[in-house]
Amino acid sequence: RGQQDENADRADRFWKRGIKMKYFGMPLGMWAVFAKSFEKQLSVLGYDAVAAKAIVKKAKPKYQEILRDLPEFERGDRFQMNLVNCAMLCAFILSMPERPTVERLTDYYAKAMMTDLMKWFCRQSGKNKFSASDIHDMKETAAFKAADRNPYSWNMEYYEYPDGSGYEARFSRCGICTLTKKLGLYDLTPALCHLDYNMSEAGGAADFVREYTLASGGPYCDCGYKKKKA
Repeated sequence: RGQQDENADRADRFWKRGIKMKYFGMPLGMWAVFAKSFEKQLSVLGYDAVAAKAIVKKAKPKYQEILRDLPEFERGDRFQMNLVNCAMLCAFILSMPERPTVERLTDYYAKAMMTDLMKWFCRQSGKNKFSASDIHDMKETAAFKAADRNPYSWNMEYYEYPDGSGYEARFSRCGICTLTKKLGLYDLTPALCHLDYNMSEAGGAADFVREYTLASGGPYCDCGYKKKKA
């Protein structure tokens, strides 16, 4: 049988399970780790402590509501955390009295996400950047093509730079775009895309380069990682 037929069968089995993403597990852990930072950084958007607490009070049930409408991710899909982060930010946006601009949201999201723990995580990941295991994982992710079966996941292609300076992960399908479109927040998606720069900088091993994003009307999202020169 052809590969397309096999993918269609897998997608059908995946959706017939009818399993929704649960709040417990990773989503609950992400809330525990980042909720305080998301609350604190609301000052960036002009909210005082009282207003921030009111936003958090609304955001938590909204976060749970968003998650209930999402499918469970397949085992082996490396992108669940990306979508959970997006769901959390969207819950906060939908709980704010005023809709932020892309520019202000970009600043807010970067400061809310780049906690000391997140910077440590990025540094640990940076130590493994461009290693044999890192490249193996990238190729494995490219072959997985999770978005063929789950529209809230990603499809990626892997390209090594001919000069040996690094590699590019090129995304043709994006779960964040799917979710923000569903929630009426698609115009704010570039604020989430920009976090790639912050995380790469914190990792310390690569310079992040990009030409296109799907959210900005590009043909794909390119995430280029060039080795830092000694």
